[in-house]
Amino acid sequence: MGLPESVGTLGAGNMAEAILRGLLRAGMAPEQLIASDPDPDRRKHIAQELGVRATESNAEVVRASELVVLATKPVHVEAALRDLPRDEGPLYVSIVAGLRIAKLRHLLGSQARIVRVMPNTPALIGSGVSAVASDAGLAADIERASAVLEAIGRVVHVPESLMDAVTGLSGSGPAYVYLFIESLTEAGIREGLDSEVAGELAVETVLGAARLVRESGEDPAVLREKVASPGGTTIAGLAALEKGGLRTSVLRAVHAATARSRELGEDS
Repeated sequence: MGLPESVGTLGAGNMAEAILRGLLRAGMAPEQLIASDPDPDRRKHIAQELGVRATESNAEVVRASELVVLATKPVHVEAALRDLPRDEGPLYVSIVAGLRIAKLRHLLGSQARIVRVMPNTPALIGSGVSAVASDAGLAADIERASAVLEAIGRVVHVPESLMDAVTGLSGSGPAYVYLFIESLTEAGIREGLDSEVAGELAVETVLGAARLVRESGEDPAVLREKVASPGGTTIAGLAALEKGGLRTSVLRAVHAATARSRELGEDS
């Protein structure tokens, strides 16, 4: 199953813009896309930058779209959906963090078609990864949602019960990587490197290592062992990282973010 004939977004923030840009790159025409947002400056930006229709009316988006991406802030969800038709309409794809499908069904009706998604910010350059879940298990809806998300990166499928874990790992994960890049850069500067050189070395090292994991298909532990010669510099560095608790800190970070996602879901 390919892309829908028409896609709309409720909300026109950065992630909604990333999805719209991805769909344009994938071959959809601007007239097949529409976005709503209460901010007139944001509507103007979307219309001028992407050439798609921009409106203040959420109902207009729903009427015009085969698939609607729910991309509002969590606190604005109920207001955004208040006047929309219940138990009918388009396929809804929610990218609202922590918002359970059960809550959306309460707002949209028991027969509404809903897929829940957790993308991440590298989607802004088409290199994201999105996890997709649906409580109804409708293969066609999941396939159609996945086709849209493939325009901004890779897609994995998980049960909704694991979406909080996805949020803790890949949703929040880019921030962990940015912190690691910052730390590598600072370390290089402390050892005498120019800040620009240190930054480039840090970024390219992380990017290249990640690509090697993906493209080689080898386990990261195996690749790590290939770099770490006995008695060499890498062994010394890894020992310092283990002593400093890097692995434990990462485990704690993902757990804390996962727990917070659960809390947000319970509050919504």
